[in-house]
Amino acid sequence: MTAPQATPCKRVRNPQLHREAILDAALRTFAERGFEYATVREIAERAGVAHSSVLRHFGSKEQLFRMAVPGPWDVAEVAPGEPCMLPERIAAAYVGRMETLAGNDPYLALLRSAATDDCAATQIYLAMQDKSLEIYRSVSGGDAIHNQLPFLASLLIGVTFSRYVVRAGLLAEMTADQFAEHLGGSIRGVLFGTQAVQP
Repeated sequence: MTAPQATPCKRVRNPQLHREAILDAALRTFAERGFEYATVREIAERAGVAHSSVLRHFGSKEQLFRMAVPGPWDVAEVAPGEPCMLPERIAAAYVGRMETLAGNDPYLALLRSAATDDCAATQIYLAMQDKSLEIYRSVSGGDAIHNQLPFLASLLIGVTFSRYVVRAGLLAEMTADQFAEHLGGSIRGVLFGTQAVQP
């Protein structure tokens, strides 16, 4: 008696699952290798998809980076809300992300790449910054903090370098809670200047 033949498994086509797998693989690869040395081929292998699938979903390595690493904090989530509490929301989200990912945050790799005059990394960084500033401007309710937003970006770059790249000095020695509290106060000073009064 002939044994029944097993039915071959059908390949599951799920673009959303592929997209999520690619983003996850990209996040890890960019964190480990930096923007310059990460390759689309390695990201595809880690995600378990074809090289062409990565390009079909994201177009290029630059676009993939923008999608996998939206910025140093989740701007779209923290920007809405009472403007007076914006500094605390920014500080909490930023510290939460950076402390969780520590040195594995691809944003750090992007800053390092931009600092070495990598043109593509610099352009991506500027595009990410412009997108973040555009979101904050849309919820700031006027011109009160409009011109201060670029200084906010500079502040976060500085504290990122001190605490998470150099990892030395007072900022690096603070606990996460202390760091978040002082960062919130600094952001408040940058955004609201002499009117930086706690709500």
